[in-house]
Amino acid sequence: MNDSAIARFVREAVVEPDHIARARQHALELGAAPVSPAVGAQCAVIAAASGASAIIEVGTGAGVSGLWLLHGAPSAVLTTIDKEPEHLAAARDAFSFAGVPAARARTISGRSADVLPRMNEGAYDIVLVDGDPATVMDDIAHALRLARAGGTVLVPRALAGGRVADPVARDAHTADMRALIVETLGATGVIAALSPAAEGLLQITTTTETRLAR
Repeated sequence: MNDSAIARFVREAVVEPDHIARARQHALELGAAPVSPAVGAQCAVIAAASGASAIIEVGTGAGVSGLWLLHGAPSAVLTTIDKEPEHLAAARDAFSFAGVPAARARTISGRSADVLPRMNEGAYDIVLVDGDPATVMDDIAHALRLARAGGTVLVPRALAGGRVADPVARDAHTADMRALIVETLGATGVIAALSPAAEGLLQITTTTETRLAR
């Protein structure tokens, strides 16, 4: 079986809950580029396996990624950051429709560069980074600071639309993501894995040693 057949099977095998499918439709109408169902499902599994109670994300995807995370950790408190008020409004609607209490879905309007430095260090079980590609490297650096020891940083779109695997692709974002993946997977201070499903998902779990080294 070739790689494209496997990728298609993985993509089509995911069953997306109705409330997330509804949020996805609204996100696409807004041009919000939500995470794929395959990546969303992986995020839900990680949230469930980690018993996450505090989650923060950069980039709402109009609520899609947040709903997947809460699907895995239904008792968690989610903080979602986005610079697009319209996307945040759609996320609030999606959370309300899904029955998520307002106290468990905090939305913050602003640029990640302005908001993340104000968030508490080591306070989150999961940090998802899916914002502006121009700031993703800085956002990941902040994410590693915000994650507790044993917490996980999730980076959707890590494959940069497939360009990371193409040695000819040398644009700045692709080069940054390629270097991040190589360096992270070879690092000794974290436990990391790269999923090639859909747009790709880089998973970085911090350790006690990682926290002490900062």
